[in-house]
Amino acid sequence: MMETQNSRPADDRVIMGIDPGTNIMGYAFIGVNGNRARLIAMGVIDLRKCKDAYMKLGEIFTRVQGLISSFLPDEMAIEAPFFGKNVQSMLKLGRAQGVAIAAAISRQVPIHEYAPLKIKMAITGNGSASKEQVADMLRRMLNISESEMPHFMDATDALGAAFCHFIQRGRPVSEKKYSSWADFAAKNPDKIT
Repeated sequence: MMETQNSRPADDRVIMGIDPGTNIMGYAFIGVNGNRARLIAMGVIDLRKCKDAYMKLGEIFTRVQGLISSFLPDEMAIEAPFFGKNVQSMLKLGRAQGVAIAAAISRQVPIHEYAPLKIKMAITGNGSASKEQVADMLRRMLNISESEMPHFMDATDALGAAFCHFIQRGRPVSEKKYSSWADFAAKNPDKIT
């Protein structure tokens, strides 16, 4: 686990990110102070030695609860399962995600789910960005040295979920809804020059 100094009193909020997995599950924590975010910790829960599928789920529940107890997040951002062709993989991933969510619910931590495309768009501006591109952008935005970057991309995927939620929380919510640029222009003539 990669951890930085935990100065909780300086943070307004702590966001936990989870990248669900049945063999390697990524997690990350960012501290938010106003419109600034900083990395608190990131790492992985390595489940490869556990061969029983149900014991893995129990381990996920226990370890996620332990992380919540250690870092006291105010919210959890979790990556939604990617819909692939392998139905069995999807079922396993969905179970892992569900157990992580249940662990957060058991500790009254609000959950926010983001599709991989949304996370990539929020961080890189490109929904088809590679995991490496997302990790590099996060490294730059959070001033993480290359030597501090984790070996497993699952940890940076979790960091991506947390940072995506941070970005989404910072966007002002508009009361007005627009269906197109023309609709925006028609409803806001004073903002068009």
